[in-house]
Amino acid sequence: MITKRNGSVSGLRRLPASRGTGLLCAAAAAAALLTGCGDDGDDGAAKTGSAEAAPVPSAPAATATGNLTEDQSERKALIPKAKVGYEDALRTAVAAVPKSKPVSIELKGPVDKPTWETEVATTDGAAHTVRVDAVTGKADKAQAKKDEDADDKRELADRLRKATVTAQQAAETATGKTKGTVSSIELEDSDGGAPKWSVDVVTTDDWNKTTFDIDATNRKILREHVDKD
Repeated sequence: MITKRNGSVSGLRRLPASRGTGLLCAAAAAAALLTGCGDDGDDGAAKTGSAEAAPVPSAPAATATGNLTEDQSERKALIPKAKVGYEDALRTAVAAVPKSKPVSIELKGPVDKPTWETEVATTDGAAHTVRVDAVTGKADKAQAKKDEDADDKRELADRLRKATVTAQQAAETATGKTKGTVSSIELEDSDGGAPKWSVDVVTTDDWNKTTFDIDATNRKILREHVDKD
């Protein structure tokens, strides 16, 4: 009886040990799983941290011209180099071609040799180009336009006849609205058929260019456009 009881007791004692072993195995497996998940988490965190630590592209270095556009920089470099204004250049160009009137004038580079490129025409519409040094005021020999045909001459003669407002008056109208330096004037046809003067005025505080379309018969401003490029 004692043997059986002891056997029963021994059997009962072995049963908890088996369960304990199972629980230990389960705990070990769970720990392994947690360790694996922890490793995955660490890898993810490392990847995330690496992405966050990636260097941010730096902004482009400031150019030598600061905040000015390319066109503004060109105006800033060229206009101060012109010691002769558009009025003197026009007078010189007209004097180079007897009985002529101004058609257009524009200040052009290079910066080390600025030049007023002008066009004048006689009453029959025969056009000539005259280059005037914007530093010395001296003019090159007038050159007749070679690509001008009979129709071109007739149209230009008609435009000049209708234009009762002079180039100088148109420029005064433009600069009366916007203070600045005149860099270009040109006699053109308007949509309505009446001639107009297109005048460019450059403001030297920001180097923007404002273009005015001015009626060549009454000096009325038809259009005003600021070019900030």
